[in-house]
Amino acid sequence: MQTVDFTTLTALCAELRQSWLPSRVEQTYQRDRFTVALALRTLQGRSWLTLCWHPQAARLCIGPPPPRDPDTFTFSQQLRHQLGGLALVAVETSAWERVVDLQFARRPDDEILWHLYVEIMGKYSNVILATADRQVITAAHQVGPRQSSVRAIQTGQPYQPPPVLRDPQPRLDEPQATWQERVGLVPGKLGTMLLKTYRGLSPSLTRQMARAAGLDPNQSTEDLDAAAWGRLFERWQEWIRCLEQEAFRPAWLGGGYTVMPWPAVPPSTVESASSVQALVAQYYRDELNQQSFTQLRHQLQQKLASLLKKLQVKADDFRKRLQQSDQADRHRERADLLMAYLHEWQPGMTAVQLRDFETGDPVDIPLDPTKNAVQNAQAFYKRHQKMKRSRGAIEPLLRAVETEMAYLEQVEVAIAQLEAYQTPDDLESLRDIQQELQQQGYLDGGDHPRSREVRTEFHRYRSPSGFDILVGRNNRQNDELTFKVATEYDLWFHTQEIPGSHLLLRLDPGTVAQEADLQRAADLAAYHSRARQSEQAPVVYTDLKHVYKPKGAKPGMVIYKQETVIWGHPQAGKAIALEAGPKDNAQAGTA
Repeated sequence: MQTVDFTTLTALCAELRQSWLPSRVEQTYQRDRFTVALALRTLQGRSWLTLCWHPQAARLCIGPPPPRDPDTFTFSQQLRHQLGGLALVAVETSAWERVVDLQFARRPDDEILWHLYVEIMGKYSNVILATADRQVITAAHQVGPRQSSVRAIQTGQPYQPPPVLRDPQPRLDEPQATWQERVGLVPGKLGTMLLKTYRGLSPSLTRQMARAAGLDPNQSTEDLDAAAWGRLFERWQEWIRCLEQEAFRPAWLGGGYTVMPWPAVPPSTVESASSVQALVAQYYRDELNQQSFTQLRHQLQQKLASLLKKLQVKADDFRKRLQQSDQADRHRERADLLMAYLHEWQPGMTAVQLRDFETGDPVDIPLDPTKNAVQNAQAFYKRHQKMKRSRGAIEPLLRAVETEMAYLEQVEVAIAQLEAYQTPDDLESLRDIQQELQQQGYLDGGDHPRSREVRTEFHRYRSPSGFDILVGRNNRQNDELTFKVATEYDLWFHTQEIPGSHLLLRLDPGTVAQEADLQRAADLAAYHSRARQSEQAPVVYTDLKHVYKPKGAKPGMVIYKQETVIWGHPQAGKAIALEAGPKDNAQAGTA
């Protein structure tokens, strides 16, 4: 993940000074243990200033509004108490350090009351609130003497800036010969030597600088000729001028971003961005969502695999016991034979061979030598009755286990369909599944449900005749699609006896779906199911009035009747989904 370097931070602060000074602090909200947001109001509008001390994604930028979940963090409460209603009047940066001083006063021309220091320093990042005379009041991360012998950050102590780096500062008036001598003094990779020689640089910046000069950042400084050194020095001075003049150009690069107006290599990899704020907010949102998506998906898959394995063991045990109970009639037949041929029994016998009543075939019957014939017969009768009773008890238990397995397999398919993070809806869909499992008692944390203000959209496609096709992403959406969104005119699709998503082919009153419409819906239903790797899969469709949810059924579980079977082709459905793309699939409404 690309870090917010000094150049990006300078660009961010330049935009903040231009558009958000002065501004009133209206609200403070902490999203998570690494991110707090300040609601700023100006004459032009209102937005949220995100302050993040995440070890990999520390940043300061104007970002999206926070969710409506309750804020229970003490750090944000302290900020809210001290900064609420004050004005942000200054945004100052330290020379060649990634430290921003946000200054607050009652009015723009009044004396400074509070300093909010935002330190962007990787795993040492922090946000610190200090008084006008720089006494620390609170910090996002308190650092004691045991944690750091260099710089402690604790309430009541004076704020001390980070230790000053000893590397030379980049200067516009530095001659090329001096600069070249410093960078090339010790042979090494070009990007690495730039990074080691001067402060204010980052790996991503040195890569961009080298490539903008037509050089490979991994090539050795020994291989550079005079012309190459000249081109690189031109880019070096251009970078310093951009910092001094605050002339930046935010743009997306393949796998990252830039704020420098350098040409991209190759040119096709660059895409302009509206502002540095929007660029940084979206980049780190997507990167953190990608991390959260991967971790949560793995956790849910592991949990489901463990649950299904345990249920499979339980189901196998029940089936085994049912097979044993199938021998109940055999014990009764043995008892009847013993009672009919009591005269054949002799004391001390361990087995006896008697003739079957109907076939006349010999039947070997084991005996307990300590019991007489009647007692042995009574023992067989008791086994017969016990096995009959056990069947009556085991059969509903087996049905319950199979129902639970079917539900969890449905959830497993919903997770498997989310193969990779593409849009925020993918992560929210996983969180929907997590919340569902919490509510069903499979995961801890069900007492604190996620705010339902966060809503994901259905997958959306179009049929050849122009009808909407909506597909649920998870069980919550499946239930919503089938029992809230659907109308009496729509057709409901699902793979036959295969876990998968609910699908609606939405029809207008008086319209009839053509064969091509039905086939496309079937192909998409097959693709959004466990059978997506198969060549074909049976799909059923029926009117909504024939789809029911049994009392007490788990989310997404329904029964249907009067269905019609059609063969769906998952690979054709995959082609339709790829053609639609993730952005189009996130456009479904619930109206």
